[in-house]
Amino acid sequence: MQDGLPYILPIIFTLSIVIVLLIYWFGGKTAAKGSLKTTHGKKATYACGEDFPVEEVRVDLERFFVFAVYFLIFDVLAFILATSFYTTGLIPIAYSLIVLAAVAALLLVRGARK
Repeated sequence: MQDGLPYILPIIFTLSIVIVLLIYWFGGKTAAKGSLKTTHGKKATYACGEDFPVEEVRVDLERFFVFAVYFLIFDVLAFILATSFYTTGLIPIAYSLIVLAAVAALLLVRGARK
C-alpha cells in the first residue's frame, strides 16, 4: 500500500494545479468586461458611480489592546490547561485561579480609569 504513495502525491498535486488553472482561465473568459469610459467612482469599492469625500477612519487602539491582552491571557490559559490535563493534584486549578486573578486585576484597573 505504501509503495505507490511517492508516485501518487506528485500526480495529485499536478492534477490540482491543472484544475485550478482551468477554472482561472474559464473564469477569465466568461467574466463581464468593463468599458473604458468608466468614471473613477465606478471603480471604487462599494460605489455606484458617485464620488464621495474621503473620510478618515479612526481606530480605538486602547480598546484593541485590551481585547488583545484578554485574548492572550485566555490563550495561555487554554495552553496550560491542555498541557496539564493529565497532571494530578491542584496544578490546573492553581493556574486557573492565577488567570482569574489576572483578569480580575485588569477589570479593576480598567474600571478605576473610567
